[in-house]
Amino acid sequence: MAAPLKDRSLLALVAPLLVSSLAVATACGDTDSGGGELAVPTRYEFASRFEGADSVSYAGQTFRQVLITSMKREFSTIQEEIDNGGAVFSAGEVRARLNLYYTFDSDSAGQLGHGVVTDPAPAQITFDDITTGKDLRGKIAGQDPTGQHVDWNAAGVVGWGDAVAPDALVAQWMDELDALAVDFSTGIIPIDPDGAAIPMWYVDADGRDYQQLMEKFLLGAVNFSQAADDYLDDDIEGKGLQADNSTVEEGAPYTALEHAWDEGFGYWGGARDYLAYADADIADSAAHDHDSSGAIDLLSEYNFGAARNASKRDRGAAESAPTDLSTDTMTAFLTGRTIIAAADGDLSEAEQTALRTQRDAAIEGWEKALAATAVHYINDTLRDLNDDAVGFDTLAKHWSELKGFALALQFNPRMTLTDAQFIALHMWIGEAPDLDPAYQANLREARSLLASAYGFAASNLGDELGEGGW
Repeated sequence: MAAPLKDRSLLALVAPLLVSSLAVATACGDTDSGGGELAVPTRYEFASRFEGADSVSYAGQTFRQVLITSMKREFSTIQEEIDNGGAVFSAGEVRARLNLYYTFDSDSAGQLGHGVVTDPAPAQITFDDITTGKDLRGKIAGQDPTGQHVDWNAAGVVGWGDAVAPDALVAQWMDELDALAVDFSTGIIPIDPDGAAIPMWYVDADGRDYQQLMEKFLLGAVNFSQAADDYLDDDIEGKGLQADNSTVEEGAPYTALEHAWDEGFGYWGGARDYLAYADADIADSAAHDHDSSGAIDLLSEYNFGAARNASKRDRGAAESAPTDLSTDTMTAFLTGRTIIAAADGDLSEAEQTALRTQRDAAIEGWEKALAATAVHYINDTLRDLNDDAVGFDTLAKHWSELKGFALALQFNPRMTLTDAQFIALHMWIGEAPDLDPAYQANLREARSLLASAYGFAASNLGDELGEGGW
């Protein structure tokens, strides 16, 4: 992503989008309402064709982003209660606290404060301030099965244990976390390979950091799955990219197709004005008060999960091999939404083709950012394994982030990796970090596999010890 808006001319900002719009206009036969090329905006904002309101809506997706963030924060809250308050937990207590976010009930928990912290503070203080009636479990792969490319409840998650369904894996991890919390809070502390006590209740003796595993897995099994295999998919009659675009949804200012595309965008997690900020701005701070209101609107001014990681990878790319996964993905979302709005009704065959092209570009950018982030954590893990000063908990954190991001790739029905490559990737990564020097060669094999499949430049990969790459 290029420099912030304040440092650039408007022409410099919109030039890439005008280039993309020319290609789209050609594909669509210049069918927008003005009879010329499509004017792709730089901010994700589209007026309703039916009334004067903004037609963009993805509050449910933001809500789930906030649930994932809040669950992650709950791990740290429990740690503080043990460390500073001497909390002691009985069986089932910690599982219930984590499950609150997974099976969220607005009737009982909607007025609770969420776990997203920003500066300035968020405009939405409670969960109900965002929306109501949403949870994570109902949208995890396998629990929302319509049209998904895999029967997840039958086939299970590849790359972890006995290939249980995503929902069952979350339940399994919650059980393991509950037992860890009971032990840790009562003085039964896991010991690392050097004989030192592990300082976090959610890190086990094998080097699995369940805070990181859970967050990254949910970002894949809920967010990436829902976007790639549902809202932006095109193999479900009347849903996703086959949804109606000619009539307004009852009680809403948008069509079903407009809403489906917006929901896919919401799961990616970019702020409406994502292109107005440099990669460093987004990587360093997820929140940006675009309208100078003195509060962060989580529905429009916050960069969640995948969108922020894309900017982090672009910022970390070598000068000799720059990447622009962030702009590429955002531009595809903007261009696709412009095609839908300009059609002013059901899309022609040419417009449908152009829309699928933008969908493919958006999901490819998202997936490549996931893969690049896996490379980043392979390098972190390699450096940890070669630095005696690094604590076992740090190694566990980096390995678990690697594993979580790598698991997420399988939820794209058009995954770049073949099934055989994906299985090989997870054979190399394993199910816990290994201190045997031979394991480092396995990690380098995993990194090479990702580089070959996704076309990553050698200068972004790092050396044998993980130095010099993403």
